[in-house]
Amino acid sequence: MLIISPSTMERSQKTEYITVVDKNGRYLGKEEKEKCHQGKGILHSAFLVMIFNEKNELMLAKRSKEKSLWPDFWDGTVASHYYSEKNQHTTIKQRIFHEIGVSCDQINYLFKFHYHVEYRDLGSENEICDVFVARNIKSEKISPNISEISEFKFLDIPELKEEIQENSKTYAPWFLIALEKYNCL
Repeated sequence: MLIISPSTMERSQKTEYITVVDKNGRYLGKEEKEKCHQGKGILHSAFLVMIFNEKNELMLAKRSKEKSLWPDFWDGTVASHYYSEKNQHTTIKQRIFHEIGVSCDQINYLFKFHYHVEYRDLGSENEICDVFVARNIKSEKISPNISEISEFKFLDIPELKEEIQENSKTYAPWFLIALEKYNCL
């Protein structure tokens, strides 16, 4: 297992708009990201990318303390939202580069799922989440954005299963759902 703390980078303070969808994932429009996460949440689209290194170890990212929901929770490599109904593949590639500083040419779609989960009394996630995988990323090329990721580590699947059995409450709920659907748990 390798754990690394990234260097400091600036955080943008602009208002972000994300895509709002219906229960079938069809685009309805855009809404402020913050509003989509208040109370019970507004159904919106999101994605999770699980990135494996050259040793077939999954990169896990610890969410920044600055995150309003699930700060300091372990997550899949890159989890984010779509900001437009078009160019989703471009959005994913840009987000990977923004969060971990590497380019991924080969990103494969796995599946999607809907989930709704509240975080304390601070808000909730109500998402249709697309899950992707990328492989053979060189570990030494990763340069995380501190505004997104406070730490990262690489675990093979047996290590990850053991870690989750011992510390499941330290993992983001959508990541646990994705792993179960991916048949990792």
